[in-house]
Amino acid sequence: MDGTVVDTEPYWIQAETDLVESYGRTWTHVDSMTLVGAGLWDSAQILRDHGVDMEPDDIVSHLTTAVRRRLALDGVPFRPGAQRMLAELNASGVRMALVTMSVRSMAEQVISHLPFVPFEILVTGDEVTRPKPHPEAYLTAADRLGVAITQCIAVEDSRNGLASAVASGARSLAIPHAVPIENAPSHTIWPTLEGRTIDDLFSIPFPETDAPHELFV
Repeated sequence: MDGTVVDTEPYWIQAETDLVESYGRTWTHVDSMTLVGAGLWDSAQILRDHGVDMEPDDIVSHLTTAVRRRLALDGVPFRPGAQRMLAELNASGVRMALVTMSVRSMAEQVISHLPFVPFEILVTGDEVTRPKPHPEAYLTAADRLGVAITQCIAVEDSRNGLASAVASGARSLAIPHAVPIENAPSHTIWPTLEGRTIDDLFSIPFPETDAPHELFV
């Protein structure tokens, strides 16, 4: 969701910066990039290491509340081509799941800004035991949809997210946003969804390497 469907990374970065600076510490752009695509509770521990004297649950709640407030005040900044692609997939009856490390309440807030409901299910960061880059979230989504993971295409913007998708065995599309992603046989890279069609999406090749999700069990 964050960075793929919507451009919320600036909201997260500001929330992290404000929190760390409230404890008299410094939070740089380089620091913020280490959290892109990470699970919220993993991020909370990193923030604790940077001097935030709060319990992990409280950090997650604080950051999520701050970002949700920005979404309410400033709106939901959708990524280029994302709404159109979701609408086309939805109109064609393509089954979709939203797999995000944000909490469910925030995911539901973002989805509420769409004029249609594209996702059958949500798999969120507060509902998995092992966050990205572990493949649990994507494997859970496929299981709940009742399909094999190899029948799925995962769309990601971060390295952690892409690692999760590739490890699950899904065909994987990377659309880098906040951080660069290197070319590899395991995934396809597009600069944006703008101008892309369903046919383009379905033409994404299967990975040339076997899915390594057994390594994470």
